[in-house]
Amino acid sequence: MKTLSIKNQRASVQNHSTLGVKTMAIGTYGAYFALTVIYFWFGGMKFTHYEAVGLVPLVSNSPFLGWVYGIFSVDTFSSLLGVLEVSIGVLIAGRLLSPKLSLIGGALSAGLFFTTLSFMFSTPGVIEPSLGFPAISVAPGQFLLKDLGLLAASIFVAGHSLTELESR
Repeated sequence: MKTLSIKNQRASVQNHSTLGVKTMAIGTYGAYFALTVIYFWFGGMKFTHYEAVGLVPLVSNSPFLGWVYGIFSVDTFSSLLGVLEVSIGVLIAGRLLSPKLSLIGGALSAGLFFTTLSFMFSTPGVIEPSLGFPAISVAPGQFLLKDLGLLAASIFVAGHSLTELESR
């Protein structure tokens, strides 16, 4: 059986729009929108002292990032992270202009969420001490675990954008 090219698949989908196809389209646009909102909101919060202080236990215990407080103040590092996060949000929203922008945004986002997931292994208090593994604390455990879904959404955005570029 012959496989359809991506352009032929799209034409077929447009001609035979089903509830499943429409639902998938909503989910696709929803992933882009959700990541954009999350990055604008979380990134904007990084410019506050409240958020900067909240990062300290995560960052200072990280074997990858623990060194940053030797170079930057708590507030400066948080602000730099805020610039990065808002920029990633802009790139993901840039899908409206070009899939190249959202490809870059999705890849950067995946890298950021991969990094935050690494905090699960270096931050004290992730495992609920009274219950032991696999029980995790609300904070920081469950707070960090949600990044697994955001990592998957980031990889989806990067892959979806790359598929669009490859089909041209």
